[in-house]
Amino acid sequence: MTLSSVTVVRLSNLPMSGLSYKDSGVDLDVYNEAMKRLPSLMHRTFSPRVRPLDGGFAGLFQLDFDNRLFRRNYEDPMLVACTDGVGTKLKLAQMTGRSDTVGIDLVAMCVNDAICCGAEPLFFLDYVAMSHDDPVVLEQIVRGISDGCLQSDCALLGGETAIMPDLYQPGDYDLAGFCVGVVERKHLIDGKTIAADDVVIGVASSGIHSNGFSLVRKIVLEAAGKQLSDSFDDRQTFEDVLLEPTVIYAKAIRQVLNHYKVKCVVHGIAHVTGGGLAENIERILPAGMQVEVDAASWERPPIFQWLQENGNVATDEMFRVFNMGIGLALIVSPYYADVIRRLLDRNGLKNWLIGSVTAGTKSVKVINQ
Repeated sequence: MTLSSVTVVRLSNLPMSGLSYKDSGVDLDVYNEAMKRLPSLMHRTFSPRVRPLDGGFAGLFQLDFDNRLFRRNYEDPMLVACTDGVGTKLKLAQMTGRSDTVGIDLVAMCVNDAICCGAEPLFFLDYVAMSHDDPVVLEQIVRGISDGCLQSDCALLGGETAIMPDLYQPGDYDLAGFCVGVVERKHLIDGKTIAADDVVIGVASSGIHSNGFSLVRKIVLEAAGKQLSDSFDDRQTFEDVLLEPTVIYAKAIRQVLNHYKVKCVVHGIAHVTGGGLAENIERILPAGMQVEVDAASWERPPIFQWLQENGNVATDEMFRVFNMGIGLALIVSPYYADVIRRLLDRNGLKNWLIGSVTAGTKSVKVINQ
């Protein structure tokens, strides 16, 4: 066969009008429909610190603002940046067709990290990767992100939606989030002031939050053979319990920190994610300080006992993989602990005194597991 005849054969397989982007799996008309649903979900999170830039390639945010309500009068501000995802919890959202809560998880995983430095979250950006355009699913996802930003008092400043049919199977999507906050240098919380006799306040989680879902799915769907629509208890199905969004602690922590603008009473904050209480608290400890946490001092959501029993999971493994009911740990001066706990109560956050700090080798020990 000659070269010219090969060329004719190949061209005969193409549409008469040539290939289009739609032929490769990306429909720009559907994409445009999806994009039209998003601006209102962004605008509901804006404050006057967001500067309009219609048609721009980036978002603008004014750090300070000449208005009594928004003025911060920064002296030595430091920017705080965080990024994270939701992990395999997304598989459950995709299996159930419920994509309206994982956006809250996405914001929470980033914002809850930022507040550990004492930062005020300023703005958030998202990245959504999908196999094909689905305006309904995308709107659900971004509505959750918008809800999470409202809970955090931060602006959803922008984002990116990538359609990649060659990388994702139909119905699959992935999320990433990016948060930027600010803190005055003199108010930075970095754990260096943690001292002997400090106490640990544990703030309740809403359940599993967004860590350990590869193990969760293996236990629920394989080991226990459950359907996500099966009843977990008299009030909730498994999908209700497992898709419960991560608590966002930003507003409560800002109230605590604003209550003590002069005194440094909060010495460390740990967001309890992968690695559990021990590993995440140890991350913020200075040398020469050790913490003992009493696991009998707080209430654990029932899902953790169910997972342990149905998966035959060792207790040490449970405490290493899951938050076990504590989503945030505050290490504070003991004199102010009661007031801080009352402030958390007023924000609807259950909390307990769960541990104490002593001098010793840098470590965290969890007793009474």
